[in-house]
Amino acid sequence: MTDRALAVVRAGALTTVQDRGRPGHAHLGVPRSGALDAPAAALVNRLVGNPPAAAVLETTLTGCALRPRCAVTVAVAGAPCPVTVDGRPVSWGAPVGVPAGALLDVGPAGSGVRSYVAVSGGVLVEQVLGSRSTDLLSGLGPPPLCDGTVLALGRPVGRRAGVDVAPQPAPPAELVLRVTPGPRADWFTPGAVRTFTSRPYRVSPASNRIGLRVEGPSLERARPGELPSEGMVLGAVQVPPDGRPVVFLADHPTTGGYPVIGVVRPADLPAAAQAVPGTPVRFVAVRAR
Repeated sequence: MTDRALAVVRAGALTTVQDRGRPGHAHLGVPRSGALDAPAAALVNRLVGNPPAAAVLETTLTGCALRPRCAVTVAVAGAPCPVTVDGRPVSWGAPVGVPAGALLDVGPAGSGVRSYVAVSGGVLVEQVLGSRSTDLLSGLGPPPLCDGTVLALGRPVGRRAGVDVAPQPAPPAELVLRVTPGPRADWFTPGAVRTFTSRPYRVSPASNRIGLRVEGPSLERARPGELPSEGMVLGAVQVPPDGRPVVFLADHPTTGGYPVIGVVRPADLPAAAQAVPGTPVRFVAVRAR
């Protein structure tokens, strides 16, 4: 193993390798995958001088701890969290130098859900269909990290950003999701459609990279039975038999047989990646562009 590598000392609850995903393969049954909070992943890459497509680490709630075998520049953003090097506090949201053999500890999220860790040179796991992303649904890409995993790193190609701290949005106190109605809104009663875009919901603890589940009013169907399986897109709001909406995120299936009442604007999905269980959710109907 090259000395340009880092060892995972503490993997945390769920830490995966993510990049911009593998779009364009839905006809093969392959989800897009990629970082759920894409702007945060892009930011940490910029901070350490990586190209936009470089792979980063996505942590979930409890962070992770890493020990590089060479001197590296790292940046942590997304969900705010404490960051230390050999126990010494360092900046979150800014490039930080980590000596070879030092312990970088990315602590638990103080708010939000997912933090992103970029390392100069990027993480060099094997590409699958043009991406290094872990896909929890299909199993493509590397498995979630575990203690003792060693990850190869690429060679740095750019300079770290000359900033003290990079502004970024706070995790949402209320998640507002703009939805374009349809394509199967006619499978629901008029009252259910009104309920969907007028009543409050809350993020469910059952949410994951596949979908944001919500708790709240059940949506009544106007038609019995089920649809033949049809294509699903990122942001589709599918309604299973319990009547509670599920917003499809990066690792969503490419087909599904439950009706889709609306589709969330892509610009609103990064905030969904940082919405902790219990966060209020409002669906706001907008016209298709």
